[in-house]
Amino acid sequence: MEAAAAGTVKAGSGSRSASKGSSDGGVASPSLGCPGVTVCGHSSPPCPEFQHQYKLDDFDTVATVGTGTFGRVHLVKEKTAKHYFALKVMSIPDVIRLKQEQHVHNEKSVLKEVNHPFLVRLFWTSHDDRFLYMLMEYVPGGELFSYLRNMGRFNNSTGLFYSSEIICAIEYLHSKEIVYRDLKPENILLDREGHIKLTDFGFAKKLSDRTWTLCGTPEYLAPEVIQSKGHGRAVDWWALGILIFEMLSGFPPIFDDNPFGYIRKFWLVKSISTHI
Repeated sequence: MEAAAAGTVKAGSGSRSASKGSSDGGVASPSLGCPGVTVCGHSSPPCPEFQHQYKLDDFDTVATVGTGTFGRVHLVKEKTAKHYFALKVMSIPDVIRLKQEQHVHNEKSVLKEVNHPFLVRLFWTSHDDRFLYMLMEYVPGGELFSYLRNMGRFNNSTGLFYSSEIICAIEYLHSKEIVYRDLKPENILLDREGHIKLTDFGFAKKLSDRTWTLCGTPEYLAPEVIQSKGHGRAVDWWALGILIFEMLSGFPPIFDDNPFGYIRKFWLVKSISTHI
């Protein structure tokens, strides 16, 4: 298989974060069920274990399903077993130029450790002189963001369904002392059965106490992140509250196209709409 210039792992549409690449519509192809455990009442059949000895020649490229600032994501099919995967191909010079080395390392290290039905799986990593490769679970349903924008907002039962699965995923990450730090509709994929898969773990971090890094999407940043007071895993629960508000109302409680404008509004806001 030919290596292409690389990108993000999303198979849906649109992103409001300028630092993240947007991606195109997903291809309606079979997905590989994962990962052989039952959590919060949802189970999936087992997948290949991480670091199976794959080679690039083991796959045929079906389509490009995502593009970003430093790479692309291809839908690929394993030639022998006929499994479908998402192959994330990242340009090493672009990763270095954009100072994304730590985010790439974070994503790899976190995904190697986790195994949960509501988290996207990583199966294999490799590199050559020009590219980094991450072979990941392909999730054909696209982003929750796309469905939310098309519907305007979700009814209470739909919002409760997605919120419950997100809580399961966050609780699992926190049980492993991992803070996610980038919860938003664009980072939630849907599988063939409509269940969620969290993706994009570049901001995720193993954390025993607090960290002071300013990262995430402005609309979802917790007060302690904006104030640079140091933050822990609680920021994921703040982001969940924002996400629930957005799912039920169709918009986040505070929004501005300019990140600095958002922060100004954050400090000026006196109350949040109570119509929900």
